Amino acid sequence: MNLDLFNNTASQENICPGAKLLHGYALNDDKALLTHIDHLLTSAPPRQLITPGGLPMSVATSSCGEAGWISDAYGYRYTRHQSGAQPWPAMPPIFLSLAQSAATAAGFKNFLPDSCLINTYLPGAKMSLHQDKNEKDFSQPIVSVSLGLPATFLLGCTQREHKTRRIELAHGDVVVWGGPARLYFHGVLPIKPGLHPLMGQRRVNLTFRKAL
Repeated sequence: MNLDLFNNTASQENICPGAKLLHGYALNDDKALLTHIDHLLTSAPPRQLITPGGLPMSVATSSCGEAGWISDAYGYRYTRHQSGAQPWPAMPPIFLSLAQSAATAAGFKNFLPDSCLINTYLPGAKMSLHQDKNEKDFSQPIVSVSLGLPATFLLGCTQREHKTRRIELAHGDVVVWGGPARLYFHGVLPIKPGLHPLMGQRRVNLTFRKAL
């Protein structure tokens, strides 16, 4: 995998202390990533999970790696098995390489993700403001890869009511946040209708975490 083209400070944007946007970082590997995504979603079909409050999410979610993230009446958590007691599919090596390289480029060395959420957005789908706090090790960053339709990413602070920044994300962009920003609230505004040349009317977000 050749990421050298994007491994430079000119392609980086500092969002806030602990958070960076790596413009186009995944572009070199988008087709390979999409091939793996389609295969993974055959093994672990995406589902619109239910929040503990009983509301369906507008985003369809799946996972790969040692653990997958789920939500239901019992709460938010990671499990080693998907529904039906099948283990989550293994994380492809190209996923791991991309996540670790992006984390290093953003200043976080030795990232060891064991879970990758695969979120599929159709037009109108969104992600409400939330914290990633089900993981056991908050010293490890979050690495988020955007593919397909553009999105507006929201990044706030440690309280939900704090003002959020709006970050426009294009196909191939990667956002990394950790350190002082690790528990910042974040979300995604409703996806606008559009047609991406590789992915049609969808956006896929890969979110890498050290969960266990």
